[in-house]
Formats: sequence, C-alpha cells, structure tokens
Amino acid sequence: MDRAHVISSPNVSPLINGANFWTRKLSTKNIYYASCRRSKASQHKIKAQIQYNPLRFQQSPFNHHNKSIEGGRKYKETNTKCVVKAVTMPSSESESQSSKSKNIVDSVKNFFTVLYQFIYPYATYGRLCAAISGSLIAVEKLSDLSPLFFIGLLQALLPHLFMDLYVNGVNQVFDFEIDKINKPYLPLASGKLSFRNCVFIVASSAILVFGVNLMIGSPALISNILLNFTLWTGYSVNAPLLRWKQYPVVAALFIFVSWAVIFPITYFLHMQTFVFKRPVVFPRSLIVSMLFMAFYSAGIALSKDIPDIEGDKQHGIDSFSIRLGQKKVFWICVFLYEMAFGVAFLAGATSSSPFGIKIVTSVGSFALASILWYQTKYVDVTNPASTRSFYSFNWKVILLFTILYFNIHIIIQKQLSN
Repeated sequence: MDRAHVISSPNVSPLINGANFWTRKLSTKNIYYASCRRSKASQHKIKAQIQYNPLRFQQSPFNHHNKSIEGGRKYKETNTKCVVKAVTMPSSESESQSSKSKNIVDSVKNFFTVLYQFIYPYATYGRLCAAISGSLIAVEKLSDLSPLFFIGLLQALLPHLFMDLYVNGVNQVFDFEIDKINKPYLPLASGKLSFRNCVFIVASSAILVFGVNLMIGSPALISNILLNFTLWTGYSVNAPLLRWKQYPVVAALFIFVSWAVIFPITYFLHMQTFVFKRPVVFPRSLIVSMLFMAFYSAGIALSKDIPDIEGDKQHGIDSFSIRLGQKKVFWICVFLYEMAFGVAFLAGATSSSPFGIKIVTSVGSFALASILWYQTKYVDVTNPASTRSFYSFNWKVILLFTILYFNIHIIIQKQLSN
C-alpha cells in the first residue's frame, strides 16, 4: 500500500469577470494527513501502456483516482498526473570509439614529448643555428635567398636532425647507469622510454641519416655525416679503443673539431658548391665564424661536465671538473665565452662595412657578453641544477648571436656591398 501526505485541502471559488476570464482564490485552512490507495487495475494499465506503447505514454498523462479518508469522512478525488520523459543514453560503442581515439592522440603526444626530451633540445637548436649560419655565409646577394637556397637549407637540416637523434641516443644508451645519477630526468634513465625502444630509435636514426644523405648526394653533407658519426660513436660507445669521453682532452677536442671546423666548413661548402654551383672560396665571414666557435665550443666542452661530477667519479670518467675543481673550470668557461664575443667585437670593428654596421656589430657583441657575465653571479657551481641551467643558457646565447646578429650582419653587409 502506497502512502502519500496531502498538504492541504484547498477551496476553489471561481469568479466570473467579463466573458472568458477566471480567477481562483486559494485559501488554506487545515492540514490533513491522508492515505491514498491506488487500484491494481490502474497500475496494470500503466504498466501495459509503458510496455507496448511508450511513445503514447510519454505524450499522454494518466489520471489516478485517489480517495482520501480521514475519520470516516470522504473527500473529493484528486487527479494525479504522471509524465515520463525519455532520456537518450549514449551507446557503449560510440563511447569506446571516442575513448580509443583519445588514447591514440594522448599516446602520440606523449611519444613526441619524450622524443623532444630525448634529443637535448637546446643543443639541437645550437646545431641548427650552425647549419643555418654556415649556409648563409655562402649568400653573396639578396637574390640568392631564393627557393633554391631554402631547398639546399632543408637538405642540410633534415639529415642533421636524424644525426642529432643518433648522437644523443647512443650517448644515453651507453651512459644509462651514469645518467641515473647525473641526469635522472632523461627519458631512458627515468623509465619513460624503454631500453629496447631507445636502441630502435638510435639504429633507425643511423640508417635514415645515411640514406637521406646518399639520396641528396652532396659531397659536403656526406663528409659531415661520416666525420660526425665516427667521432661521436667513438666518443660514447663503450668498446675497446673507444669510449673517448673518459679522456677529457680528447673529449674536448672532438667537440671543438665538430663545432669550429666540421659544421661551418661543410655547411658552407654544401651551399656554395652543391647548391649554387660556385667555386670554393673561403670568405672573411667564414673565418670569423670559425674563430668565434673555436672559443665558444671549447667553453661548451668544459662546462657540460660541471654538473655531472658525482656520476663521473663513480664510473671512472676523469673530467676537467674532477681534476681542476668545478669553480676553476666554471671561470675558465666564462673566460672562453667572453673571448668568443671579443673576436666578434674586433671583427665587426675592423671590417670594411659601413660605420652603422660596425656600431651594430660591436655593440651587439658587447651586449651579449655583458648579459652572459651578468648571469654568472646567479650560478652556484656546487649545485648541479644551477650549473646545468647556466649550461642551457649558453646555448640560448649562441642561438641569439647566430640568428639575430651574425646572420643579419652578413645579409646587410652583402646588400650594401652590391
């Protein structure tokens, strides 16, 4: 038996005002409690209509007659209206499809995030700037900045990206135990990337870098890849007569040769001889670029080991930071960076460019050197996070120098000389 509480028994008095207007006054006098009995026939009728004609049930109200009984007195029947609304529920199939598509998108995003961390992005930016800078040195007039130039630049950059994947990947594979101490945030050391997947990326990158270069057919780019592949494989691979990174002088020499010699010369020759089909001529700007990178890359080679002193000690890598101390090596690196900007300052001041370009060159070099020097007061050489942040900042400085200063200076100089 269902029970319901009737709140009030209203008296409805209709008043006729005009032709078709009705007003109702409701006056509540007493509160009654009643019990309502619903007939079984009415229940069966509702159930049958829901089962066999649900649409009609949604549209038509049902009247239920309830008798209110209080102390033997009978009251008028009250009408109860029931309305059933149909709610459309999403199908499980559509939910599963949307869930699968979302999982695929998330997996792709996570993969590229891990891959981005895997390649040391700040170092990759620096190498890309070296490729762009070396290519721009071959530009003799603004009309050289044609689609032909950008195709040649793409030919230099694409295999370079695969080479970065190989170099950084092979280093992480053989430095796996060291990176657990020095760089636990790296994808392989942190477990974000499995060892098998890392080896697959390294092997695939090596195949792609040689395959793409052979398809392009530029002798300068092929020389670049062969030299860098040999140097960085010997630098990282733990095998007899290899693992050259454990010898600090040899390790610094390899970085110096890559940045100060191989990168600027091979990228310049690729654009000069293979793209523009011009004879080999070494302009003054190429010599300045090589001198600048000689000092700056030496600083990079020394500063990269400052935050890694703990892991290097445990695994027998005798770096300059271990031999000389972190503080002394840090200030040697700062001196080398400042010397690099000194070269740029002197090159700009003594060039045959118009006076305005000399001012821009000199002031730009001095400003970048001052910014770098200013950052040194925030570095704690005993804190790996602090020295690693400064190391990353050095790559940003060279990125700024290459894009916003050196390349623009070359283009303006060539424009005014024509």
